[in-house]
Amino acid sequence: MSVHSLPRYQGKITSWKDEQGFGFITPNGDGPAVFVHIKSFSDRSSRPLAGMVVTYELTTNEKGQPRAANVAFVRAGRARQAPAQPGSNSLKTAAGFLLLMGIAVLAGKVPPLLFGAYICLSVMTYIAYAADKSAAQDGRRRTPENTLHLLSLAGGWPGALAAQQVYRHKTKKASFRQVFWLTVLVNCVALGWLFSHWGVDALRLLRSWPAA
Repeated sequence: MSVHSLPRYQGKITSWKDEQGFGFITPNGDGPAVFVHIKSFSDRSSRPLAGMVVTYELTTNEKGQPRAANVAFVRAGRARQAPAQPGSNSLKTAAGFLLLMGIAVLAGKVPPLLFGAYICLSVMTYIAYAADKSAAQDGRRRTPENTLHLLSLAGGWPGALAAQQVYRHKTKKASFRQVFWLTVLVNCVALGWLFSHWGVDALRLLRSWPAA
């Protein structure tokens, strides 16, 4: 007795929402669009993009609506992933900042405790982004954007940059990106002020205030 696999169809991804991890495929020769989820792709090393040609098996969900399964790319999408370049720059920015902080610690210019705080906050922020991406794909409760921004403002923005690139998360929403880069700017300005002579004088004043 032979086992027959489902027939495969070919179509083009006509829309894709990377934040939510789903989109729609229009089959060749037109026809109704077919829903596709990121978990249905056999190759997870390439991110789906609108315009990519794919093959798939046609199944249905519990409501009888068409759904793509065992989706495969017809042509490799790695060369078309333009976002990889800016993302690479983001990783370099995050790594470069932490490297400079580490050098400043070794030179005695930055307290080790402050450097440790940046590392801890970056790890926490990275985990928060990863959890939010997973929640978006599974339809669960999301992490509030204000929470992500507060973590970045406190010093976790290097971790945010890394997570944005690794998970392709929060990279397209213009309003979020504007606020995010504002938190990075404010944090860096505050850090610079802290080590200026005004900041040093203010810290000295705060330290001497209880004894005054």
